[in-house]
Amino acid sequence: MKLLALDSSGLVASAAIVENNITIAEYTANYKKTHSQTLLPMLDEIKRMTELDLHTIDAIAIAAGPGSFTGLRIGSATAKGLGLALGIPIIPVPTVDSLAYNLYGSDKLICPIMDARRSQVYTGLYTFQRGRDKGVGYEMRILKKQCAVDISEIAEQVNALGTEVIFLGDGVDAYSGKIAELVKVNYTFAPACCNRQRASCVAALGSVLYQNGVYETAQEHAPEYLRLSQAEREMAEKKEYQA
Repeated sequence: MKLLALDSSGLVASAAIVENNITIAEYTANYKKTHSQTLLPMLDEIKRMTELDLHTIDAIAIAAGPGSFTGLRIGSATAKGLGLALGIPIIPVPTVDSLAYNLYGSDKLICPIMDARRSQVYTGLYTFQRGRDKGVGYEMRILKKQCAVDISEIAEQVNALGTEVIFLGDGVDAYSGKIAELVKVNYTFAPACCNRQRASCVAALGSVLYQNGVYETAQEHAPEYLRLSQAEREMAEKKEYQA
């Protein structure tokens, strides 16, 4: 199976081609340019370098949210356009889940944190356990589904589990001080090689989801924001005030 994977959910932009559990190509950048400037050029460079025929792609795995509203819309529009043109399904991969997949096989508690602004983080709690079937390797267990919460809330839940935890994601930079103040268990921060979004992880988890029947048509696909946009919040506040 050949997957195209895209992630533009945060500060990182990433695109990858993964076939039969082998990463053929991956292009990841964490720089100041917008995803509208980077995502399609990345895909075009991968296509050129690997002499990729887009019609050989079986499905598109996309980091479906949460994350940056603009970034998610850019990634979603790219995936939908390609999916419609090629007539292939889209695999919506939860952003925080795919970020946790960077630490596949770890025996520690995994806590991705993305800066969601407004004093919140996008986060979740995960562990890996040995697969029950031969050759499966590890299976990811979701202890807390991805959500948008205050950093103090996720720190409290980490403390309650009482086990060593690894933090990763762009929220580490923003909340390292709070983590030091609030987290009472042993913790570490993932290193640079695996602490940000990677499209190959979106593809790896997307392959598992696809095998479990989790996919949709390009027409059906929409990002999962988890919370209202600023415009929607302001509209709701205005209606409440007028009422």
